[in-house]
Amino acid sequence: MLKISSPKIFCLKNVSIGGLLVAKSQKGICNIALGNTTEQLLQEFTDRFGNVKHVDDDNKFKREVAHIVTMIETPKLARKYDFSLDINGTVFQQKVWTVLCEVPCGETISYEVLAQRIGMPNAFRAVANACARNELALIIPCHRVVRKDGFISGYRWGVWRKQILLQREKKKNLTLFDWHCNGYSCTFHFFRNNFKFSFV
Repeated sequence: MLKISSPKIFCLKNVSIGGLLVAKSQKGICNIALGNTTEQLLQEFTDRFGNVKHVDDDNKFKREVAHIVTMIETPKLARKYDFSLDINGTVFQQKVWTVLCEVPCGETISYEVLAQRIGMPNAFRAVANACARNELALIIPCHRVVRKDGFISGYRWGVWRKQILLQREKKKNLTLFDWHCNGYSCTFHFFRNNFKFSFV
């Protein structure tokens, strides 16, 4: 498990695929987790980080959480949003996550192709491990990575959730926007294409 920045605030939501927890540090969103219930997520979060303030009245944070909920429920209707993110990772993990953010909604990529795109074609097992270490469900869309035969497997928040998310993203009749990185301009430290990235 990666060491992530200390969260200052968090929010819990019930969504159609269980519970959602979003946490934010002083720099940005640092943890997004999915679980069976909000009670389970709260217990795991408290065990890991101790007592953190639960926030319902921070308007910017509420908007960010609302966008994440939209990404779960109706991803094709999710408008572009500028998330500030705070996540730690090795140089290799950063490369994997950056390429992941270029996979459009409605499409998937295999571990092997992902390894090729970062210039390390034999590192597909390490790529799978980097996906498993992702702390930001949905915003860094590791659910879009599948086996080379197209089989859906390996999702830290549940393979059945991964299947539902992919099914929703592939719906054709809801397309309003053509977007990458979940349609969001994710604020990181370095720049790639028209999106800003920074891993800290």
